[in-house]
Amino acid sequence: MSSNAIAAEKRQQIVEVAYGLFKRAGFHATGIDRIIAEAGVAKMTMYRHFPSKDGLIVEVLEWRARRFGRQLDQLAEAAITPKQKIATIFDWYERWFEGPDFHGCLFQHAIAEFGARDHPVFKAASRQKADLQRRMRRILEGVMPRKRADGVASALLMLIEGSTLLAQMGQGEAAIRDARQAALGLLAKATTPP
Repeated sequence: MSSNAIAAEKRQQIVEVAYGLFKRAGFHATGIDRIIAEAGVAKMTMYRHFPSKDGLIVEVLEWRARRFGRQLDQLAEAAITPKQKIATIFDWYERWFEGPDFHGCLFQHAIAEFGARDHPVFKAASRQKADLQRRMRRILEGVMPRKRADGVASALLMLIEGSTLLAQMGQGEAAIRDARQAALGLLAKATTPP
């Protein structure tokens, strides 16, 4: 294995270990020394790849956002109609809420812990939320005008974010059921001709 491949593998190992720690304990509560110890890397290796903790956090958020995007792309390929595509997003959230490793939304946590809008971590988390909203808007543009699709996508994002918070409070099953029902009602109303 080349030295570049080894370095890339170590970098990815650090990202994945940090992701696990951040989602369970939070960003501020997880120290660099703990990440180094659990990743089994030298301090010098850590700082060569990530000179700052904020840089590591941004990389973790971007890595998780790419993974999430790929998962949604795969689900969307299987669905045919816009309504089915939106329903698959809610299905994804339902499976996530029921999973043993659900600790709430990493991006919501990042926005809460790094509240300054100009902070790189806040920006990275906000990009993921904006991307989800854009994805839903693009799906909806197949059955409604762009302006209406913008409004419906915003409402769907609010339903998803609210149900995620309720799931973290232990109400996931009811939250996603109610969010899905509200989303389907919203879609039916938005796609009905005036």
